[in-house]
Amino acid sequence: MDAQAKTKINAPAILSKHMLEIILILLFIIMAITSDAFIKPGNLLNILRNVSMTGIIAFGMTFVIIAGEIDLSVGSTVALSGVITALTAGKLSEAGIMPMESAVVLGMILAVIVSIGIGLFNGFLLTKFKMPSFIITLGMLNLLYGVAAVISSGFPVTTLPSWYSVFGAGSIGGILPVPAVFLVAVFIIVLIILKYSRFGRAVYAVGGNPESARLSGINVNKVKTSVMMIVQACCAISGILLSSQVMSGTFSFGRGWEMTAISAVIIGGASLAGGRGTASGTFLGLLFLGIINNAMTLNGVDEYVQYIVQGALIIGAVLINSFQNKKKD
Repeated sequence: MDAQAKTKINAPAILSKHMLEIILILLFIIMAITSDAFIKPGNLLNILRNVSMTGIIAFGMTFVIIAGEIDLSVGSTVALSGVITALTAGKLSEAGIMPMESAVVLGMILAVIVSIGIGLFNGFLLTKFKMPSFIITLGMLNLLYGVAAVISSGFPVTTLPSWYSVFGAGSIGGILPVPAVFLVAVFIIVLIILKYSRFGRAVYAVGGNPESARLSGINVNKVKTSVMMIVQACCAISGILLSSQVMSGTFSFGRGWEMTAISAVIIGGASLAGGRGTASGTFLGLLFLGIINNAMTLNGVDEYVQYIVQGALIIGAVLINSFQNKKKD
């Protein structure tokens, strides 16, 4: 009797804790029944490919949101990274310094370095002058967008070698998309850092209560600057993959990706107040958004209606997570 009573008491708690997983399973079953194309391996891999580039950013954003901050400039960094990579490859090869095939590697390295530098600058303004990260990165969103447009003269930069396409459009064994491999690799790294490392515990502590973290000996400013650098590094990877997929660096790439990345993290159970969030939750949030988008495309839903549905579902998911967080509190 006691065991039965205990089961009845715990069932609602289990249901509440795993609500997103249950919704995903139900959504998957419904789509499998209503659309034969949905469950084909090619379509499922396509979903993974489509969420890969925004997903890499989302994993970086997970650090930022857990630490109680936000970064709205990530989409512009994606564009800038692609432009820097393509411009470097083109300028070095045109000057005869090195062939384009090897110059693009230097371009990728430079893109990563610049992106990390942007994160360092954001962290400096955040910690030195106590400026809100929302305001800093909102300004950087437009600043970086303008820089990418100016250095590319407002046109796509296509000076890229043919082999470069393997990162964004290639596949392993002709089956597994390369961007999906990058996504899974970043997921595993972030999962290990957040769950098992000292730095991961420091991020949670800083997001939960910065003053308590400081009194515990944690360098709060260093942690906040580090997470701003991490998300920007993720943007560089994403920008390289995107420019590889379309074989050009374009200043308009990545626009609006910040909202997708933030949505995935919040849907996955993170709190904008900080102190909560997981890599696995973000991954579920990405799959949720990816399956929704794919389902609407397969069913021929009007593009503008898709915006309405996506917005409503995101709000609904966030409401569920807010309810869950209140129960935990």
